[in-house]
Amino acid sequence: MSLLVNDEWKIIQEGFSAEENRLFESLMSSGNGRMGLRGNHEEDYSGDTLKGTYVAGVYYPDKTRVGWWKNGYPEYFAKVLNAIDFIGIRVFVNGEAVDLASSRFTGYRRELDMKESVLRRHFIFIGTDGAEYEINTERFISYADPDLAVIKYSIKSLSRDADITLIPFLNGDVKNEDANYNEKFWDYVNSGAAKDASYVTMRTRKTNFTVSAAFNWKILGAQVQETYPVNERDGEYVGVKINTRITKGSEVTLEKYVAVMSDRYYESKGIENLALQKAQKALETGYEKLYEDNKAKWSDIWRMADITISGDVPAQQGIRFNIYHLNCTYSGDDPRLNIGPKGFTGEKYGGSTYWDTEAYCLYFYLGTQQPEIARSLLVYRHNHLEKAKENSQKLGTRGALYPMVTMNGEECHNEWEITFEEIHRNCAITYAIKNYTDYTGDESYLVTKGIDVLVETSRYWVSRANYNPRKNVTMILGVTGPNEYENNVNNNWYTNRMVKWSLQYTADVLAMMKTKYPERYQEAVERLGITAEEVESFERISRTMYLPEDKELGIFLQQDGYLDKEQVLVSELPPEDLPLNKNWSWDRILRSCFIKQADVLQGLWFLNDEFTLEEKARNFDFYEPRTVHESSLSPCVYSIIAAEIGREDKAYELYLRTARLDLDNYNKDTDDGLHITSMAGTWMSIVHGFGGMRIKNGELSLAPFKPAAWKNYSFRLVYRGRFLKVSVDEQGTTVLLEDGQPIEILLFGQKVMLEKGKAVKQS
Repeated sequence: MSLLVNDEWKIIQEGFSAEENRLFESLMSSGNGRMGLRGNHEEDYSGDTLKGTYVAGVYYPDKTRVGWWKNGYPEYFAKVLNAIDFIGIRVFVNGEAVDLASSRFTGYRRELDMKESVLRRHFIFIGTDGAEYEINTERFISYADPDLAVIKYSIKSLSRDADITLIPFLNGDVKNEDANYNEKFWDYVNSGAAKDASYVTMRTRKTNFTVSAAFNWKILGAQVQETYPVNERDGEYVGVKINTRITKGSEVTLEKYVAVMSDRYYESKGIENLALQKAQKALETGYEKLYEDNKAKWSDIWRMADITISGDVPAQQGIRFNIYHLNCTYSGDDPRLNIGPKGFTGEKYGGSTYWDTEAYCLYFYLGTQQPEIARSLLVYRHNHLEKAKENSQKLGTRGALYPMVTMNGEECHNEWEITFEEIHRNCAITYAIKNYTDYTGDESYLVTKGIDVLVETSRYWVSRANYNPRKNVTMILGVTGPNEYENNVNNNWYTNRMVKWSLQYTADVLAMMKTKYPERYQEAVERLGITAEEVESFERISRTMYLPEDKELGIFLQQDGYLDKEQVLVSELPPEDLPLNKNWSWDRILRSCFIKQADVLQGLWFLNDEFTLEEKARNFDFYEPRTVHESSLSPCVYSIIAAEIGREDKAYELYLRTARLDLDNYNKDTDDGLHITSMAGTWMSIVHGFGGMRIKNGELSLAPFKPAAWKNYSFRLVYRGRFLKVSVDEQGTTVLLEDGQPIEILLFGQKVMLEKGKAVKQS
């Protein structure tokens, strides 16, 4: 992308390309955890665009569309909805509409300042008479007040006096591009348009979520000549028409103050009045104060989450881009919300929750936020436990099977190989409980809520596993592992290994509770109806679980029969064949040995301490050359293992791929939204990969190295009430306890005591 400029703190588009407009709309997305939007133009744009405005948790159960219905299919595929368009401002200069798909213009620049979370644009509009007008826009979604967004739109005449018409509006007449049957998901409730303020209230069909948006406005730099309320499309499109005039060299600025509210947080009755009041209050507060409040909140975020890299601007830009969008997507203040693979940046994947949250995102929030933020992600799953039990019952099994894709705990994915077979998602959810407990040292969730999840998922595995008396082993048949380029396989090593671990972990936690928390243990036994025989079955299945391997090669086999495939390396493929998912038939992919994403390596990462460096190296050397990394979730896992086994150059190469996946559009799909959940993998690649961060026997362990391309780097960790800074340069590693009580950690395997304000350095 020749238009993308490398910058440490900004995403900059220098120049305009209609062919890349959607791509930059994705890159310039923003949000505050409660709502978000793509980097669309405020003024008209009649070219190819994906208009996207999203409100967290507001979804529609779009009826499943498949060619052949199978028993057990979910009846709907949940969609995060394209909601009320609130950024819109129609602009006319001497009667000419400003539309960059049809107007003449020059000097286009679109810039996302990630440090302060503000999107700016600049261009020179050229009228049909050749007169030029400088247009500058600026907008932000407030992190200080999650219901607010503010827009500033300025027009300066460079050539002549001009009549200017501005029509700020709200448009509830919106659709999703990914609607299965091209239907509209919203019903009109009410609206109002006046000279000083406008509002529109819409309600989702079926799910009955109510969303109301309202705005107030202010004109600066020119006299308002006339204003007219606008109310069109049966009330779904409302705003105000503002006529003004500017002289050559002067500038007019429209400030638009928007409040967006949903009945997830406010009573639906009278919600439009609350929105109007908040928009009015924002107007009275003023742009500068709201901007400073938002800036301060982002300053707090960056203080804890920032990673600095010296000597490699593309790498620095990449990690900040990923950290920025993770915080735009999830703020952690509502356990009913989770993290969709596209966040607030597009419609693909429906905006629902996948196993990505527990397998990738949890690490990031554990390390960069206070523990209650990560805990909310665990609470989300506990709240859906009864639905998970219902999902299992629908498939004829016991216990709880968490959905592969969900909004409210119900499965809503309509591909059979995912819905029925990618059952390893249960293990990611149970692993997340251990991950949280080990990192925070907080066992309260584990013994009050987590134990229910552990027991019910273990019951599922007991009913799903298959004992083979001829071989005296337990197997798991008919699954899809993390590598989705293999369907309906037997004994996927990752699935079997994680089930083996999950069952034993459940038994171990129950034994720990019996000794350490006897009252909690007894409550769990009574609440869940646990018997000694059942716990013994957990341990027996764990003990007898079949784990395919090839002793000659010294590797764990991805699944039974994997080596029966023709063994070809990715390096032997013609470049025009990649990505496979865009160039090969599905039949050809399934018959090949090529791996979409980390599969065996995912297990080596999760259960890291249970494998030797030699085992990790042998499996890495075998599987990485066969992996096409066509899942955004893949490179980070390989990067971490590469770093651990001393393949530093490979670790760095894979880091760049995950860090700049969207910025460089590796998989040619950034235009439909960013890969939010894989962004956590970028942070993991540095902190767990280059930084060597692990929890070993309840202690924080660090073993950093510096990539050759970097002069130095640093990251911070929020850890058990402490705030640590880790800096790595040519001279070695420095760890500083910036806040909190003294703590002992492991640094390159040696115990060191950290005290506040005293740096510990090791060469």
